[in-house]
Amino acid sequence: MTPAFGAYLYPWDVDGDPACGARLAGLGIRRAAVAAAYHSVRALTPRHPRHKVVTAEHAAVYYRPDQDRWSGPGRLRPVEAPWSPRSFGRATESLAEAGVEVYAWTVLAHGQRLGVRHPDAAVLNAYGDRYPWALCVASPAVRLYCATLAAETAAQPGLSGVELESCGWYGFDHLHAHDKVAGVSLAPAARLLISLCFCPHCRDGYAAEGAEPWALRAKVRDALDPVFAGTTQDAALDPESAAAVARMRVRTAAELRRSVLAAVATERPDLPVLLHAQPDPLGFGPSPGLAPKDARGAVPVVLAPTRAEAALAAVRAYAAPGRRLAATVSAVAGLGGDPADLPAWCADLAAAGATELRFYHLGLASHQDLAAVRTAVGR
Repeated sequence: MTPAFGAYLYPWDVDGDPACGARLAGLGIRRAAVAAAYHSVRALTPRHPRHKVVTAEHAAVYYRPDQDRWSGPGRLRPVEAPWSPRSFGRATESLAEAGVEVYAWTVLAHGQRLGVRHPDAAVLNAYGDRYPWALCVASPAVRLYCATLAAETAAQPGLSGVELESCGWYGFDHLHAHDKVAGVSLAPAARLLISLCFCPHCRDGYAAEGAEPWALRAKVRDALDPVFAGTTQDAALDPESAAAVARMRVRTAAELRRSVLAAVATERPDLPVLLHAQPDPLGFGPSPGLAPKDARGAVPVVLAPTRAEAALAAVRAYAAPGRRLAATVSAVAGLGGDPADLPAWCADLAAAGATELRFYHLGLASHQDLAAVRTAVGR
């Protein structure tokens, strides 16, 4: 079966460029995930007639927030982007005129501005360091924020769906700004341990799973110290502690996911919800862990930028008869994409079970990148 094709865009890629929608439609793209709530970024806009670089200084929303939703003391609340105010609605209207449907691309648990202003809502690692870019999803205030933000984006007019990024645990990896963290290579197990949170809510969560929080914190530090000292390559907890951590993390992520999906369903029961996800239940980051058996009620979106067996395995893990499943491929050579392999890679992902292919990111793409996308869609 031929997959559907979609693309990612920022609202400023569309707003003010009347040719954008027709350009996408001309490539065979009929669906766009447009950022409605997004983290900070510096982005090139090579084809926009009025600007070529946009700097989003902090996490923000690209519509006018409904203040009634966010009232109450101590609430975490988003701010509107002054560098591109209310551009999401105009982008949605412009794309609709070209026959391109819009999904509200919404980033939930990743936003440094909130973590700086509300440090108690951010992940606190075993050494007492805060990660302001990573909101702790064990916090009731964070869960309320994520559910409210998802519902508010779902309420925007003209949508055909909602696409949620970081609907789960975030962690050590920041993935933007000027990171200087490569001096010590952290293997996957060590990266998980340095991402564990020990805020009061997480300590309560560990205790509920039978792990004494302060003893667990000491074990995490004891496991990581040799990695930072250079005497070992990886770190691990004892099986009992690791099992307690896994139960707490999976349970907490599931609670967040249920509350977010319920909020969207209450707002717009007709809208499909897509979740950026990976099949490892302990995965964290923009595509947090979501076991295939728990993927009911949402459409998984698997990150598959370039040819990799791990990406095919992730698609196969979620694939099932009648299940909608999206795979995101890199369409930008300058961001690591492989234009020459793009048609074949798209075909392999479809054969593995992907019913939709999403090109990342057509607002950033060069003319040569767009030509490769046209070839991939045509084949």
